Amino acid sequence: MGCGRVGSSLARNLERVGHSVSIIDQNPAAFRRLGPEFAGDQVTGVGFSRDTLHRAGIDRAGAFAAVSSGDNSNIISARVARETFGVAHVVARIYDPKRAEVYERLGIPTVATVPWTVNRFLSVLLGDKHVEDWRDPSGAVSLVQVPLHEGWIGHKVRALEAASDARVAFLTRFGRGMLPTGSTMLQDGDQVHLLVTDDIADAVEEITGTAPRTEGH
Repeated sequence: MGCGRVGSSLARNLERVGHSVSIIDQNPAAFRRLGPEFAGDQVTGVGFSRDTLHRAGIDRAGAFAAVSSGDNSNIISARVARETFGVAHVVARIYDPKRAEVYERLGIPTVATVPWTVNRFLSVLLGDKHVEDWRDPSGAVSLVQVPLHEGWIGHKVRALEAASDARVAFLTRFGRGMLPTGSTMLQDGDQVHLLVTDDIADAVEEITGTAPRTEGH
């Protein structure tokens, strides 16, 4: 639901990998974003209307994405898709992070775009040493990329986690992502991506940016 930039891109990409797609928008002119090669159904109507959803094939849907420009429309249509029609995979885009947290508790996955975008801009504008790659809808946990002091080279991932109280989500090594174990040795050039909470973010930045106090092998 929603044929803006996000919705049209989702529709095209889903179709590209072999899925049948229906897209809903109140404005028929929005469908021009899909391009002439789009073969899916284009349904004009209100996305949370049962009639509109039926015309879009909700009874056959395996997934539903609500990505219109309105929080209320997105969450209502997502709930209808999940609770009335039993769609297995439902996600809603939410601009208000407080609402996103509530709906996550109701079991509806959300993507809160504004907080992540603002934090990303702030990191770049203010020259933060760590770069935030992702933040959960409640705003409590973020995924950050941190520079690693050369003193950590040759130490194990578990030593870094123990010292920082953060969790290593993944490493980028020689341009390729990898999932480390606790015994993975940190190497020169590794880009370290950590899961942190705001209350430890500053301490994590200080710890990763200085040599370890103990050997920690």
